[in-house]
Amino acid sequence: MNSLAALAAWWYSPFGEFAFMRRALAACFALSLSSAPIGVLLTLRRMSLVGDATAHAVLPGAAVGFVVAGPSMLAMSAGGFVAALVVAILAGLTARVTLLREDASFAAFYLIALASGVLLVSVHGSQVDLMHMLFGTVLAIDQTGSLLVAAISTITLLALAIGYRGLVVESFDPQFLRAHGHGGGYYHLVFVSLVVINLVAGFQALGTLMAVGLMMLPAAAARFWAANLPTLLAAASIIGSLAAFVGLAASFHFDLPSGPSIVLTAGLLYGLSALFAPQGVSSSLVRHLRKREA
Repeated sequence: MNSLAALAAWWYSPFGEFAFMRRALAACFALSLSSAPIGVLLTLRRMSLVGDATAHAVLPGAAVGFVVAGPSMLAMSAGGFVAALVVAILAGLTARVTLLREDASFAAFYLIALASGVLLVSVHGSQVDLMHMLFGTVLAIDQTGSLLVAAISTITLLALAIGYRGLVVESFDPQFLRAHGHGGGYYHLVFVSLVVINLVAGFQALGTLMAVGLMMLPAAAARFWAANLPTLLAAASIIGSLAAFVGLAASFHFDLPSGPSIVLTAGLLYGLSALFAPQGVSSSLVRHLRKREA
């Protein structure tokens, strides 16, 4: 028991000793509270890959903000929000007025946006700037960045609480709201906006390539633990927060890059959930064997 307590104290020690670790952990906790539930709604809509495409669309706007104002988090975040929202709207409109499916439309726009962003940063910045934008610098997040992530998390949770019923119905049956004149298009726009601002928050911590990590992996893992939507939303946030804590501590103790460490921890939790959770592979095999014996 003493050795277990000593191990726990050693694992937690960087958060007690260093303010930058506490800021990074607080930002990741706030991100998990808001983006993981958004990821759950994305999986319900069968739009998981759309989140990844939209995350990459943040880069050109962030690059424009960088060119105009330098390494200002507010400028890059504002630019990233506008760029991602424009890409999401254009991809949706293209899918509605042409024969192209929405997933193909998003793929086309996100590739254009990603290449444009990389080109802008490469021309006007350094290789270090490009790496920071692509992979994030969660350990270097400052007070302004932390407050921005906290504000986005608060806005998201309030929006989910106020528009919960409409957002859920629009996730399961978007045609129902449109047919009954209950603002299906309005709820879709609100949802897309929530996805974009949470990806902007993820960009602050994990960069454009991994911003979707704390959105989709906890949401996917939660599906193996929960049978109803409220529990699913809570489980996703808990798994995301656990991944953030374990990943940040591992990055400190083993000298690993923080962003990939957090995302890989979330991936490990997904794998363990898929194998051992109540609705995972092992439980399904046990139920199958019992049915055969009966």
